[in-house]
Amino acid sequence: MKKITVILVLLFVICSGQSFSQAQKESVAPVKPALLVIDIQNQFLPMIPERDRTMGLAYINNYIDIFRSHGCPIIRIYHEGKEFGPKQGTDQFEFPTTVKILPDDPKVIKNYPDGFNKTDLDKVLRENGCNTLFLVGLSAVGCVLATYIGANNHDYKVFMIEDAIMSHDSDFTNQIENIFGAVNYDVVKIILEQSGK
Repeated sequence: MKKITVILVLLFVICSGQSFSQAQKESVAPVKPALLVIDIQNQFLPMIPERDRTMGLAYINNYIDIFRSHGCPIIRIYHEGKEFGPKQGTDQFEFPTTVKILPDDPKVIKNYPDGFNKTDLDKVLRENGCNTLFLVGLSAVGCVLATYIGANNHDYKVFMIEDAIMSHDSDFTNQIENIFGAVNYDVVKIILEQSGK
């Protein structure tokens, strides 16, 4: 149990820029996670290499199951754009039917890469009491990255999930995962288990 607590403190230290001793002295707010599923729309998925797309969607479904089993919100984010992006009401706008979202999962529609920019995402997250975000979807070099930065600007703890983000170039995705410290299944599992205590 002590090892898990130290891991969680270290994760928050990394994200907050605090020293380890500062984080130990301060009481850390309980972790309230949410999963943000970003832009895995039918129009954009063909731009992703087939192997990455197949693997990424499988991982996203697994994470949806894991977050749902812990009672954590699944927030689905869709891109709509006047010049670039599918229109609501079309099949190209929707997620594939194989993705395990539910009709009552909160839905945010954005017109900019950052899911927070001129949307009600922050309001939806605050209403659900969320303070820690995990990002999956696409594009690792576009909207996932912009939403990651937007989440930091809104004072959330935020993580990308390894192998569950995608882009048009596998090497670019790997670099984003490395630069921003994408977390793996074990870290996600530990944080979700601790959030329920």
